[in-house]
Amino acid sequence: MVCLTTRWRLLGPAGLLMLSLGLLGPLGQAGAQTPAAAVPAEPVLAADLREEIQHIPVTVSDLYGRQETRQIPITVFRPAGAGPHPLVILNHGRPTRDKRAQQGRQRYEHMARYLVAKGFAVMLPTRLGYWETYGDFDPEDSGACNAMRIEPMAKAASDQVLATLAYAQSQPDIDTSRWLVMGQSVGGLTAVATVARHPAGLVGGINFSGGTGGDPERRAGNPCGPAVIAKAWEAQAKEARVPMLWLYWANDLYWGEDNPRRWQQAWTAGGAQVEFHTLPASGKDGHNGMNADMDHWVPLVEAYLARLGFTRPGVPTMPLAQGQRRVDALNEVPISDSAREGFYRKFLAAPAPRAFAIGPSGNVGWATGDWAVGRALGFCQARKGQTCKLYAVDDQVVWAP
Repeated sequence: MVCLTTRWRLLGPAGLLMLSLGLLGPLGQAGAQTPAAAVPAEPVLAADLREEIQHIPVTVSDLYGRQETRQIPITVFRPAGAGPHPLVILNHGRPTRDKRAQQGRQRYEHMARYLVAKGFAVMLPTRLGYWETYGDFDPEDSGACNAMRIEPMAKAASDQVLATLAYAQSQPDIDTSRWLVMGQSVGGLTAVATVARHPAGLVGGINFSGGTGGDPERRAGNPCGPAVIAKAWEAQAKEARVPMLWLYWANDLYWGEDNPRRWQQAWTAGGAQVEFHTLPASGKDGHNGMNADMDHWVPLVEAYLARLGFTRPGVPTMPLAQGQRRVDALNEVPISDSAREGFYRKFLAAPAPRAFAIGPSGNVGWATGDWAVGRALGFCQARKGQTCKLYAVDDQVVWAP
């Protein structure tokens, strides 16, 4: 199952509303088969994150020993300034076969915004076998459910992380002497495999809901080969050198609640360091917690990164409430009449948590729900690249002209 979320992005001087159903990250090794969807439209590059797309060559082998060299796209996000900026290589999950060509270029924009706010450059490879490279070669095939082998797929995925690192080393504004690897689902497995290879400059890694072999519809909480993962991770842990943070959610329909604990025990039994958390249930399937539960995991990541020396906060600054304005006073909102009627009214009708942001050219953005402040600011400033300011949060006007 691939989760959908509704996102609001308000673009342009008058704030054109774009409502999109965004794929949140494909998530396990196997799942229900659904008809193939149309390839998603390429999103507008986030100007404020200096987003760009590069292609790099990677050479990988699959489960059966076949080796190929292909070009893969990597999405790059950069903070403002000349740098050099520390690096995060962020890794995506694995959708079902029928969705791998349709998943689009992987961006994890809200996660990238959080990391860029902390001063990191972010590189996100869309690995071989997905989107534009989907086709006759799948280096992340781990075999049949009752005979899984994850070492070849883990090596192929982490080989692409190291190829991304090699590209980053050629960029003068990126500091690869201090970098981290992170990922969600099979991307989390990729992060674990990369840590086990202890490449130069790596200082930490974060595993969000990592694993493989899940099927939330036919085998909810009962993935293929959980003991295979435990055995592989105990062996890999013997080579790990840096502390990791592992985050799972209690209602993960891919792995259940108990399997991740067993994997953590195997990792530590192998001699590796890990801080492990099971977070409370998030939505219908906590497997998507990296995207849908930022309010709860960000404090844990902030603390982990601070221990590694990355103390710059990634949480948006909340201005003090301005008592002279009422949140429902439409005529006082410093935007156009059409934006007030079209967008600010929708913000007022939305439940808390909610946030509304305004840019210097009249561009606006609003969001409700998880990470509302960060999303509202991101929706506001992405297209024009202008820094936006919060106008209202929940029922308080915080605007300070």
